[in-house]
Amino acid sequence: MTSPQDQHLDAGAYVLGILEPSEHAAFETHLASCALCAAEVEELSGLEPLLAEFAEAVRPQPGSAPAIGRAAEPDPLPRPSPQLLEQLVGQVAQTRRTTRTRRLFLVAAAAALIIGGPLAGALAAGGGNGSVSAHSTSPAQDLMDHGEPHSATDPATGVRATVALETKKWGTHVALQLGNVTGPLACDLVAVSRTGERQTVTTWSVPAAGYGVPGSPDPLVTHGGAGIPRADLDHFEVRTLDGRQLVAIPV
Repeated sequence: MTSPQDQHLDAGAYVLGILEPSEHAAFETHLASCALCAAEVEELSGLEPLLAEFAEAVRPQPGSAPAIGRAAEPDPLPRPSPQLLEQLVGQVAQTRRTTRTRRLFLVAAAAALIIGGPLAGALAAGGGNGSVSAHSTSPAQDLMDHGEPHSATDPATGVRATVALETKKWGTHVALQLGNVTGPLACDLVAVSRTGERQTVTTWSVPAAGYGVPGSPDPLVTHGGAGIPRADLDHFEVRTLDGRQLVAIPV
């Protein structure tokens, strides 16, 4: 059964229709109260018909064979074989049984195939001539790189934190980068509105080695969502689950 934490990763599998019946029902229950997953499902909702359109486009049509003695004209836009689509969907199904964290990457790969081989390759490779390049990072790191940043360091605990914000129709998409913290700890990120309303954005655990410290230099990078509009946000708090504040970030 999908754990509550993994349900946040089921949006791609849900759109592709490859969740088991029990997981499908559990995810729909989760979806009703999770603004972040609702937004991901909305963004990916066009994938399934596009996959069907792609499969139809690469299927040989009756009577499409070239006339005898005349060579077939080359396809101006080379496309993957029909078998590749089946392999891709099969790979997503296998991945959701083995490595849940790669699901959305595989969904993005499917979308890239639908866009078209040469164009997708150009987007992925980028270039130095001002062309647009696709983001190859995780959603959390992508938001850290491109969102509205706010940082703070607590003078008592020494914990450093940066939040990056993105306005959404459902509220605010929030990424967190956390450093100079050791564990073991169980923590959450809390969004606080100008009127004092509090909402939990995401939770995580800090191992004994910690994040952003000697011996474990990489910071924690994670993300979540709050139903509070960006204009109504006052600050964020990083807290332990037993109520101890590690750092507050004004926004």
